[in-house]
Amino acid sequence: MNEAEVVIIGAGPAGLSAAIQSARCGLRVTVLDEFMKPGGRLLGQLHEEKKGVWWNGIEEADRLYEDAVNSGVHIRLGTTVYHIEKENRWVTETSEGTWESRCLLLAAGAAETPLPISGWTLPGVMSIGAAQVMTNVHRVTPGNKGIIIGINPLTMAIARELQLAGVEIEGIYIPPYEKKFRQMETPEQILAGMQRMAHLAPSFLLRVGSRFLVNQWTRQKAIQFYPKKGLSVWGIPIHFDKTVTKIIGENEVKGGFISSINAEGIIKEEEQYRKEVDFVCISGGLYPLVELAAVAGCPFYLIPELGGHIPLHNQTMHTPVEGLFVAGNITGIESAKIAMVQGETAGLSMGKAVNGTSRDIEEKLHQSVQNEKRIRAEALIQFHPEVKKGREKMHELWQNYVKESAAAKE
Repeated sequence: MNEAEVVIIGAGPAGLSAAIQSARCGLRVTVLDEFMKPGGRLLGQLHEEKKGVWWNGIEEADRLYEDAVNSGVHIRLGTTVYHIEKENRWVTETSEGTWESRCLLLAAGAAETPLPISGWTLPGVMSIGAAQVMTNVHRVTPGNKGIIIGINPLTMAIARELQLAGVEIEGIYIPPYEKKFRQMETPEQILAGMQRMAHLAPSFLLRVGSRFLVNQWTRQKAIQFYPKKGLSVWGIPIHFDKTVTKIIGENEVKGGFISSINAEGIIKEEEQYRKEVDFVCISGGLYPLVELAAVAGCPFYLIPELGGHIPLHNQTMHTPVEGLFVAGNITGIESAKIAMVQGETAGLSMGKAVNGTSRDIEEKLHQSVQNEKRIRAEALIQFHPEVKKGREKMHELWQNYVKESAAAKE
């Protein structure tokens, strides 16, 4: 039996940041991750931010890993966690042995939502995140020319990364609309969501034009008279009026059938044609990985504004289960910068849980919570437009839980 005061599941931006803070509080910390490299989603990230500054996820991951190792954190990679339970202490069972700890942090991150489309099992069809990891981490491009299905902040960022790697993107298309798949939206709804990214448009014309998309009627008319060749962003055609109905090929991707659609997502059967490509990326967005929280007995709630079912937690990353903490995308889909500051908060909270409170740690916790709010307010991209509303919902749920627990004890 291996022992530590803190065990952290996930070596992404949240997990590594939490490990550093916990170690600085004098705790013995072990981080577990099933991947061969530390960094999680950071490993695939490479994009331009304000004033031409580039965010290099691999460099950020290397910095966090080095800081963690120098702080005395024990990091076990290639280690799969298959069970956790609370006895007197937390017991974490893995493929490399069992760990016992006083505190347990779940920083498992998120996974991509699949979109079933005819032909999606062909070799050469992959999630947009897989294409990002292939290109930015393994330095292997997914193909020479491809199409992307799904228009959202994630696909826009990764399409640009693929383009910078020399990959030709034939176009970005809306997924086929099906009411039974709640994650799919009509073209008009998707256009409304993308309007909040207008400030990132590479031309003044696009930034100004997007201001006219604030109401439903204007968006519907925009789709009705949308350019047949799509709207070019970085030279990549974006099609709000077309969808991919079928991916074709026998042993590999050879192309796809494209159909025109109206603002409600209805396919125009008479307007269909074929595009020749050798790979296809599909993106249905991200959802939090909460399975371990469920195993641990933590209650969770469906909060669409945060991306799915979210474990109940407060602003300092505590859950209702004693000694159990959460941080990063498991608490809602946001940027790596939010995950990092949440990890710092969780690390401080675990330091407080083990060492007791002090004026210094309370001040640091308060500052960390405020930093999270500031970073969220300054974020260039939000994966969900009403994330602030989602955070307020979670805060209200936590307050109700505290009140109900207090009443039950009386």
